[in-house]
Amino acid sequence: MTQIPATSAQVHPGASVAASCRLGDYVTVHAGALLGDDCEVLGFTQLWAGVRLERGVHLGPGVALEQPVDDAGAIVLGAGCRVGANATIRRGVHVGAGAVVEPGSVVAQSVPPFAIVSGAPARVTGYVEQLSPEAGGKWHNIASFPATPAVVRLGVGDVTLHRHKMVGDPRGDLVYGEFPTDVPFEVRRYFLVFNVPSEKTRGEHAHRRCKQYLICVKGSCALVVDDGNARCEVVLDSPDQGVYLPPMTWGIQYKYSPDAVLLVLTSEYYEAADYIRNYGEFLDEVRSGAQ
Repeated sequence: MTQIPATSAQVHPGASVAASCRLGDYVTVHAGALLGDDCEVLGFTQLWAGVRLERGVHLGPGVALEQPVDDAGAIVLGAGCRVGANATIRRGVHVGAGAVVEPGSVVAQSVPPFAIVSGAPARVTGYVEQLSPEAGGKWHNIASFPATPAVVRLGVGDVTLHRHKMVGDPRGDLVYGEFPTDVPFEVRRYFLVFNVPSEKTRGEHAHRRCKQYLICVKGSCALVVDDGNARCEVVLDSPDQGVYLPPMTWGIQYKYSPDAVLLVLTSEYYEAADYIRNYGEFLDEVRSGAQ
């Protein structure tokens, strides 16, 4: 039986609430809402039809979930995510597994897995360091580039950090690299990412076959890489720094400086079917490949 310690909590017929859920004062679960195992809703929250809480979600008191109006407006809170007191989640938003929404935030766009968001409107301010068991229990570390030209393994799959050779000159500095010595694949395509608003997150996908190499040629941005078992964050803030992302690496870029220009070299031409854009699907493919 669902744990409802406060007599003011209500679960309407047609709602799906796991027996291990805990509901606080003045929580109302409407028909069509779904709460997975071990969810906790502390109080003063309406859970509407079209709202889904996956295993281990925690909602602080006074969380406002905008009422969905159709299937496209569904709100999904991923396994192990935490939403702070008095936060607002707009309709259509998906909060990724293990993510943290800080108290009072207004979330109008979907939140990547394991991201920390804050503000109104909410923006990504970081990533959780130790994840909940519901979200996979992985660690998130912040790595540094080697101080001199070298290639080092990051400890996330086969991701490597590269410090390229830089030549200083009064007429202007120069950074150079060679293929495939410095960039470990034949390049078939490149693209540049720039004019990214500071609150926006880019990437949020993996590739099945395509290899990538990232250099922030101007300004700075942060890169999070995830192989399904470990995660690490790297700050790209110099044109002599490069990061190699092998296939089946989930990549996210955020904290773009206003002047940032990110160069991405790829081993393949664009192919939509090569992208994995759902983190849960990515984890499923990583696990199936390991079997």
